[in-house]
Order: sequence, then C-alpha cells, then structure tokens
Amino acid sequence: MIETKLDSLLIGTPKPFREDGEMSAIGKHAVTEAIELGLFGLAGNQVADPLHHGGRDKAVHLYPIEHYSFWKDKYPDVDILDRPGAFGENLSCRGMTEDKLCLGDIFRLGEALIECSHARQPCWKLNHHFGRPDVLKTVIKTTKSGSYFRVLEPGKVRADDMMIQQEHKHPDWPLDRLFDMIIGGKNKGQGAELRMLSDMPALAETWRKRAAQLADTQSA
Repeated sequence: MIETKLDSLLIGTPKPFREDGEMSAIGKHAVTEAIELGLFGLAGNQVADPLHHGGRDKAVHLYPIEHYSFWKDKYPDVDILDRPGAFGENLSCRGMTEDKLCLGDIFRLGEALIECSHARQPCWKLNHHFGRPDVLKTVIKTTKSGSYFRVLEPGKVRADDMMIQQEHKHPDWPLDRLFDMIIGGKNKGQGAELRMLSDMPALAETWRKRAAQLADTQSA
C-alpha cells in the first residue's frame, strides 16, 4: 500500500507562453491554504488548451519529486527545476513514481477521493518551457511522465495532507508499462493486451481509443 505526504499543492492560470501569443498554464505556484478539489480540478487552477488539458480524466496532474534529481543532472542550469511545478504538476510528492503507481489506483487525499486514470503524454510545451529541444524525447525514453487523476469524491485538500491508497485494482498495469505501450510504441505482438486496455473503465477515454486503434493496426 502506498501512503505518502503531499509536499506541495500547486495551481496556475494561462499566461503568454511565447512570442506568437500562445498561452499556457504550465507555470504553477504553490499554495498553503486548503483548496476545493472538484470533479474538473482544483479551485483557482485553469488550463489554456481545454482540447488537450483538463476534463474529468485530467482533473489533477502529479509529478514525483524523485525525478527532479535526474532532470537537474541533465539540465543543471534550468532554474525552474529548483522547486516543484516545473512540469506543470498540481501535486508534488514522493513514492508515486511510474513503476509503483498503477492504473486505477485510488487514493484518499484530504477530503477528496482520486483515481489514477493514465500517465501524462508529453507535448512540445515541455521543450519550450525548459528551453531545451529534447525534454519530450527524454520523457518518452525514460517514462518519467507523471500521472493524471480523476476525482471520484470532491473535497478540500491542502499541502501536508496524506495520500493513502484505498484500492489497487490493476497491479499488472504500472504506469511505466502503460506509457510504453500507448505512447512509447512498445506494443508489438500485444494486441490482446491492447484490447484489454481499450475496455478498462479506469483508463482515460482518449487512451482507451488509442489502445483500440493500436490493436486494430496489429490485427490488420
């Protein structure tokens, strides 16, 4: 059973991201007061691109503190790595790396109940945010993706709340395996597994569709 303390709770709003007017809410700041975590995310937190961010399956984003040492070694002069929030995460804690956290894991966090819905699919904004051309590629190679949660029961949460695992429904599907299969391209000869994923209610809808498409490709 995973039980860990929420070290930081972070929120953000859309701000100009680059010279062409592109907006992003990847920049987050830590808050110490209790905040309502609703079905679509934390009060005061917004997304700039609702087509690819936010929604029930992406209500909150978690990124493990453990990964920061890897990124600091790789990019020692990137200042945003000096504090949580470099990856746009809302939840910062230890013990929730992708090899330990599994699809469908349910946690009590403060008053709220949350369920792991999928890993994060990285996009070009990470490269721009870090000022480096290979962040996205490195996330895919290492599976240091972070995770998304849906909210099953809304409630107030705050930094220093405990995250206590309530259910562990799919121990065969740690997020690193899931990420490799859906995003990393490591799914050759695994059509049956992809079909299984496409029917899993715990998996985010977009990834269920992707799993079905990949399975169709293998059976064609």
